[in-house]
Amino acid sequence: QVQLVESGGGLVQAGGSLRLSCAAPGDIVKASDMGWYRQAPGKQREMVASITSDGFTKYADSVNGRFTIFRDSARTRVYLQMNYLKPEDAGVYYCNADGRGRYRGRTYWGEGTQVTVSS
Repeated sequence: QVQLVESGGGLVQAGGSLRLSCAAPGDIVKASDMGWYRQAPGKQREMVASITSDGFTKYADSVNGRFTIFRDSARTRVYLQMNYLKPEDAGVYYCNADGRGRYRGRTYWGEGTQVTVSS
């Protein structure tokens, strides 16, 4: 069972920054459309940012202009740079891989990393 591994969550004051990282075995990050999702207590999981295997990005309106999703140059990790954090950004952040190419039809998730934003 392939699982993605997130890191970088923590406690930050409002207005601060965090960088989340997601790693996966093999070339999953390179071959897949990658995304970051978050889930706040009592709420549904929502897409925050995504990047296709070709590098096209998409953001939720609530984070556009503050968050940036990108892969490293080796295309082995995907990051979510979060700036100007707000209390409503808090939640568990999950990394997702939607497979393309030889991974087509497969979806992978991580166990999540907690982000807490104090006001």
